[in-house]
Amino acid sequence: MKPTQPGKPIQPAPNLYLIGFRCTGKTSVGKTLAQILGRPFTDADRALEEHACATVARIVARDGWSVFRKMEKEVLARLAGMDGQIVATGGGVVIDLQNRAVLKQSGTTVWLRASAETILSRMGADAQTGSLRPALTDKGLEEEVRDTLARRKPLYAEAADLTVDTDGKTIETVCNLVLAELRNVE
Repeated sequence: MKPTQPGKPIQPAPNLYLIGFRCTGKTSVGKTLAQILGRPFTDADRALEEHACATVARIVARDGWSVFRKMEKEVLARLAGMDGQIVATGGGVVIDLQNRAVLKQSGTTVWLRASAETILSRMGADAQTGSLRPALTDKGLEEEVRDTLARRKPLYAEAADLTVDTDGKTIETVCNLVLAELRNVE
């Protein structure tokens, strides 16, 4: 896929990070942007799973969220040391103050934002939600999404250089919006 908007060449900071809550499109958009820009793509959660030889769900079930967050921090630090990556981060990477600083220092960060309704709809439509996305709280899914999203919004906003809404948009449209935003930054 090629960007549909003409304009000056895009030369973002060394890495391009995609942040946002679960099911906002970070991995899908990241893979497509990597193809468009001819850059390597890394899904930080998948990199963590490969390093740990276990799924996120298994790590959380076995060791708890605190161990997972420590591993997430280590993976982000490693990825930040590489140049030219498109990185889809885990949804909670912004919880940690040092992670937010690493994002700011090593690249351009794009917040892919979606409403709670969109997130819940996408989670319901994804057959892998249960295996890929362990519960964040002991609340029901809708309450968990709404509460966690509300708590994280200011953290996403703080970490983000750019924000793109993904509600009701195709991957191609979101990519074009990201590319347009990147051009405007330069």
